[in-house]
Amino acid sequence: MAKIYQLKRMAIILNRLRNGRSARPDELVEYVSREMGLFDNSHSDVSLRTLQRDINTIAELFHIEIACNPSCGYMIVERGNSADEYETLLLNFELLSSIDADSVLQDYVIAEHRRPPFRIDISAVLHAIRDCHPIEFDYTLVRHGNKVVRKKIQPHFLKESQQRWYLAGYDADGQLKTFGMDRIDNVKVFESERFKRNGSIDIPALFKDSFGIWNNPADPVEEIILKYDALDGAFVKTLPLHHSQEILSETQEGITVRLHLRITNDFVMALLARSRSVEVISPVHLRKRLHDVYAAALERNS
Repeated sequence: MAKIYQLKRMAIILNRLRNGRSARPDELVEYVSREMGLFDNSHSDVSLRTLQRDINTIAELFHIEIACNPSCGYMIVERGNSADEYETLLLNFELLSSIDADSVLQDYVIAEHRRPPFRIDISAVLHAIRDCHPIEFDYTLVRHGNKVVRKKIQPHFLKESQQRWYLAGYDADGQLKTFGMDRIDNVKVFESERFKRNGSIDIPALFKDSFGIWNNPADPVEEIILKYDALDGAFVKTLPLHHSQEILSETQEGITVRLHLRITNDFVMALLARSRSVEVISPVHLRKRLHDVYAAALERNS
């Protein structure tokens, strides 16, 4: 349970200092103590020494350096390549833990009930990633009748995609693979073993041209042009489908956007979510793919 409280404190610290903000030591102690009191009154008494240990752990575990400037106090001064993913994980953890059954905030925050549950100790996985320890776990293959297999991998990083978290690491065959965290169980960390991390992985670029968690370099990056009516277009504009999205035209009738990415099943599912108005202008094979899905659905539901 102590690890849970430490993760909570670290999430609070990052939340207070994100976006270039700073806090004097006494301000940070007061802020973390107040937030921890909302989470659990018995852990609201936080000392500066405890926060300094948490800050050191943040640097070791998440590659986010926090320093104390004499003029303005604590602030984030350096972020590693994977810092954004880890920070998102911690901030999500802070929100979810705030609406825990024992939290006084549970009556004021409405959680997403479809959130996939974790059955493992997240902190143990994060420490294994940081310290380069292999891990072994049971993994449920949903596409193969929920068959459970035992996997031993070299964990490298975590990635969030469409409200799900995935563990990425090298499997026994030497291939970098991803595993849904909600399908992992019975984790064993081999603390007596260490592997050499592949430092050549460009994590930000790894999924740059893909939608979702799938990234098959054999699939070409294609230009995709989509048209939406005004209503759906407003949502697509404020929450782009992909970082490559650009608006080609915008009228009172709707918008036309262009993207460059690999067409995966996850991307097709995202297009189907706005079937009421989406029109695929190009490529033709994607237009036909949606047509075939609609035709099959119409036959099933006629």
